[in-house]
Amino acid sequence: MTARRDTVGIVGAGRFGSALGSVLARAGRRVVLWSRDAAIVEAIRTARRSPRLPAALLPEPLEVTGDPRRLASEARFLVLAVTSTDVRDRARELGDVLDGSHIVVHAIGALAAPSSERVSQVMEQGLPTLKIGAIAGPALPDDLAEGKYSSIVVASAFDEVTSEARRLLNAPPVLRVYGSRDLIGVELASALSGAYTVALGLSDELGVAAGTRAVLITRALAEASRLGVAAGAEARTFAGLAGLGNLLVRASDRSADYELGRRLAGGAAPAAVTDAARTEGARAALAGVELAGQLKVRMPVLQGLAAVLTGRLEPRQVANLIGDSVAESE
Repeated sequence: MTARRDTVGIVGAGRFGSALGSVLARAGRRVVLWSRDAAIVEAIRTARRSPRLPAALLPEPLEVTGDPRRLASEARFLVLAVTSTDVRDRARELGDVLDGSHIVVHAIGALAAPSSERVSQVMEQGLPTLKIGAIAGPALPDDLAEGKYSSIVVASAFDEVTSEARRLLNAPPVLRVYGSRDLIGVELASALSGAYTVALGLSDELGVAAGTRAVLITRALAEASRLGVAAGAEARTFAGLAGLGNLLVRASDRSADYELGRRLAGGAAPAAVTDAARTEGARAALAGVELAGQLKVRMPVLQGLAAVLTGRLEPRQVANLIGDSVAESE
């Protein structure tokens, strides 16, 4: 059996977790994937595919388990790939079986719903290890499953976390991994890029001009970096893979965030996209506005999007907010 230090554990058999497991298994890396859903565990064992992402073949040496203790005993390096609404529960469950030797990075491109906390802050509360980090970037599950070139950045305050992530997750030519020490910046850039992807889907469905779309992207990055700096991040992170790179890739018709924006612009009632039906980008928009209020940062684009999501503004009114923010910045 492959040594514990050379095995990757993945928490969650959703779209990203399944796609990442597929890439790593095809590259020869041993992967232990943990799912709490017994039906998914059985489907992977028998059909070698996850029902959440059937396009991703999960060949040996990927193994699947429903036992978190087995995950903890056989993998030192773990990737937390669940939804933002599940992260607290999974962190508590993992806290019962992990120890200080484990390394845990999350791949959750949102804040820890329903609060404005970053996911790493929730991990610190629930896990016994200090070796935590985040991965983010323009790597869509479908692209990974199809073997298309993708890249991600891993961020942590600990060099051991980034070096182990690069050693274990790097799988060229499909997946390349870069490192950063700006954990706050990478988490916020990734979360807000999802939120702004909803705004881009909305504006594209409304048929805005290319120049207006460019204004939306540049203003979004500017206000995101302002929030990041206020929270302790580096401004340049928001122009990198986790921020601009993420936004440019997510803004496609394959992204749930982008599709949500289009639905809103097409007349979908906000009541139809609340709670469980919200995408991670929508949740990040609402949590980001809360964080901006706490840090006293004005974010017209994000605030306008949040107003649409909660039914306080019509989609076309957001364009006026964007225009006003540009005029004020000149």
